[in-house]
Amino acid sequence: MLNERILFIDAEAMVIDKPAGLPVDTPRRGGDSVVGRLNELKQGFQRPPTPMHRLDQDTSGCLLLARSPKARSLLQKAFETRQVEKYYLAVVDGAIEQDDGVIELALGKKSSEKAGWRMVPDPKGDKAVTNWRKLSERDGRTLVEFRPVTGRTHQLRVHAREAFGRGIVGDRVYGVPGGPMLLHASRLVVPREKKATIDVSAPLPEYFGDWGSEA
Repeated sequence: MLNERILFIDAEAMVIDKPAGLPVDTPRRGGDSVVGRLNELKQGFQRPPTPMHRLDQDTSGCLLLARSPKARSLLQKAFETRQVEKYYLAVVDGAIEQDDGVIELALGKKSSEKAGWRMVPDPKGDKAVTNWRKLSERDGRTLVEFRPVTGRTHQLRVHAREAFGRGIVGDRVYGVPGGPMLLHASRLVVPREKKATIDVSAPLPEYFGDWGSEA
């Protein structure tokens, strides 16, 4: 039940720890989703909350929801003015020499009948910027904290592959297939005008293994 995964709640907003494997929006082919289970998150309100952003299906962690139309409008402004800070933890398949940096690489959508669609580097695409820093390294892999400035589709997954030569462990499309994708929305900071700033963290899932002690 999603109501067991609430990390933060007040009259305006809610943050849940979205499990990996559950899409935010209902897939075209049908099936389970956060949107399909919003009634689990009413928490005494008549209307269900509304997701304010998206996480990929296989990405776990902090997902913000607005609990009223007025709150949705206020929170949307925070996103549009880039006041919202998102932090992600990921395990990249490869050693990284630098301690930190900024990835600036525009992205566009590429479709083919055979392979479907994916995001690719495209100078004419949408601007995409990601800050990153290395947290730890072992066995030829690196735990990285990503802080996206922009919010493009699959941004971190493509940026990880292009910047480091190898992608995120478990990423079947852009990284290294095998096992769950090791990408987690670990922290969310949302400033608000008339209420306290939301600053909440989601624990690393157990399938991150020993990396959890190094985050």
